[in-house]
Amino acid sequence: MKAYIKGIAYYLPENVLTNEQLVEQFPEWTVEKISKKVGISERHVTTEDETAGDMAIKAAEKLFVEKNIDRASVDFVLLCTQSPDYHLPSTSCIIQEKLGLSTKCGAFDFNLGCSGYEYGLAVAKGLVLGGIAKNILLLTAETYTKYIHPSDKGNRTIFGDGATATLISDDGFAEIGEFTLGTDGSGAEELIVKTGCARQFKPANDYQVDEEDGIHSSDNLYMNGKAIFDFTSDVVPPLIAETLQKNGLSEEDVDLYVFHQANKYMINYIRKLMGIDKAKFYIFMENVGNTVSSTIPIALCEAEKEGKLKGNIVLAGFGVGLSYGAVVIKVS
Repeated sequence: MKAYIKGIAYYLPENVLTNEQLVEQFPEWTVEKISKKVGISERHVTTEDETAGDMAIKAAEKLFVEKNIDRASVDFVLLCTQSPDYHLPSTSCIIQEKLGLSTKCGAFDFNLGCSGYEYGLAVAKGLVLGGIAKNILLLTAETYTKYIHPSDKGNRTIFGDGATATLISDDGFAEIGEFTLGTDGSGAEELIVKTGCARQFKPANDYQVDEEDGIHSSDNLYMNGKAIFDFTSDVVPPLIAETLQKNGLSEEDVDLYVFHQANKYMINYIRKLMGIDKAKFYIFMENVGNTVSSTIPIALCEAEKEGKLKGNIVLAGFGVGLSYGAVVIKVS
């Protein structure tokens, strides 16, 4: 038995934050500087009452319609999110009811960020091959913008909100190959929101600005950009090499690379470091931003529209955790 991707769809909030709007708030920057630095012109942002669960439901409904999928066939829901609707219950349980899925459908959330899509595909493949489920609805949904301090111009230029829905089954258009997964928890505090959960439930109210205008607040998203960049530079080349080896492929056998769309500068640096042909390297972030676990499936949707999903495609995610993962999907 094999596991396949049967269809992918995505949803973005209607509210858009443009570079022009950011420059109005941060006049020391220019539209051109932001675009050149991160490769993003606009990003979609949830309203105050719009949640990751709401977006995941809309992405799933789009998938059912666009790919003509019978919701009655879904027998498992996986939701990747770091911004659940509640501490408990699992948002996936709420989604099961709101989508009208069978009560015999399994469901759980898993908390991962930039590598979440690869981990979700791995779990879904295991469910199919183990005979546990036949049609797994893998959802990714994130509202990182709710965690960012309004004065944090660096992170506000990068992150956007969004959600995706992927159906994994025993048939489909893309066979899911072998995985390489990894974790380095020593870097956990390099990308973190410290308060709000059991370790430190109450707000710290410790907002401060460093000498380089960096924002530090335990109550908001903190990202050490240099540490994440160094981590990515170190782990991605061997990650890809090992994944190709596991799948019995050489670099020449790869038709397309789709990496986590962190920011344009970072992933282009990795591309050049690895000597990947620009024609084989897909980027789609200018009008959506970094949507965390949703970047890769969003890019896959757009690549499919452009007729670029052919042959052996390498997917690789890396970031918060610190966590990383890669897989080859084979499109016939």
